[in-house]
Amino acid sequence: MSNNKDNFNVSDLGSALNEEDRAGLVNALKSKIQSLAGQHSDVLENLSPVVRKRVEALREIQSQHDELEAKFFEERLALEAKYQKLYQPLYSRRFDIVNGVVEAEGVAKESPAGQEEDKEAAEKGVPDFWLSAMKNNEVLAEEITERDEGALKYLKDIKWCRIDNPKGFKIDFFFDTNPFFKNSVLSKTYHMIDEDEPILEKAIGTEIEWYPGKCLTQKLLKKKPKKGSKNAKPITKTENCESFFNFFSPPQVPDDDEDIDEDTAEELQNQMEQDYDIGSTIRDKIIPHAVSWFTGEAIQDEDFEDMDNEDDDDDDNDDDEEEDEDEEEDDDDDDDDEDEDEDQGKSRKKQLSAGNKKGGRGAAAAGGDGQQGERPPECKQQ
Repeated sequence: MSNNKDNFNVSDLGSALNEEDRAGLVNALKSKIQSLAGQHSDVLENLSPVVRKRVEALREIQSQHDELEAKFFEERLALEAKYQKLYQPLYSRRFDIVNGVVEAEGVAKESPAGQEEDKEAAEKGVPDFWLSAMKNNEVLAEEITERDEGALKYLKDIKWCRIDNPKGFKIDFFFDTNPFFKNSVLSKTYHMIDEDEPILEKAIGTEIEWYPGKCLTQKLLKKKPKKGSKNAKPITKTENCESFFNFFSPPQVPDDDEDIDEDTAEELQNQMEQDYDIGSTIRDKIIPHAVSWFTGEAIQDEDFEDMDNEDDDDDDNDDDEEEDEDEEEDDDDDDDDEDEDEDQGKSRKKQLSAGNKKGGRGAAAAGGDGQQGERPPECKQQ
């Protein structure tokens, strides 16, 4: 999402409120907007008539720009939809090869001889394809624990699609039959306030039907009873733990925003932004470029991008350092000038002192006239 993670925006939580609270929030936002509009009108009224006409002309230009921008977003969505359809046959072929439904071209169909080759022949598709691809991505690797890997090995495919009413997108994770949960598909849906400027309204995930003792989002803690306790059995307690599968239990927003203090709201905002970051990474990076993430080529591409950005930063820093060095050289020159002036001043004093000794007051007066014709050190420094 953006660098404004520390700023809490109530509009991000709007539709997660109940109808009554939502209506109140919308009215409050409308009042705020009207108030701001009033301030803008005050700005115009304070302008001179000539400048006001120029600003009105600029506003008309802006209006025309906004109309073109709206058409751009409309055409972009249509273009995206067109290419999503063109991608589907490619994604289907990828699914078939990854899951061993069909064999890739050039792979021998006859059974090879030898024990090692028999083992290779029994290995269908590309094992751990999606797990490896996600682990190679920095954002997703932080979410995947060792306990998660056993379940993610059963991941067969990931797809996404746009949704309407409300606007947003949905990500589907397709799993093979596994010993961890009953679901064959786990989904995550993001509802957006504005698709063009992605403001997350809320997110909804599939409730996972875990098999007994297989829940990866919780861990069972056992505590030995105290000495002398009548109950000799260990005390057990269930505790939430880190897991990629927490992705399907997104942050929940209270029904009443008045229950949220500033710190809680800030923390909630950060959680929602992190949740959206994970979803958009899967949608925009993993799904369209899965094999590049599996092989690690995508990591190198991102590293090159990071290096380019670092080079740009280094260039800026070098310029700053050169400016600092120039300033230091100027300061050194000034110091040298001051030292020279001090030396000259000392020599003058010696000359004047010698003059006083030799010629008395007359010589001193002559030396004073000579000094009046020279620029004092202070002026030279300036």
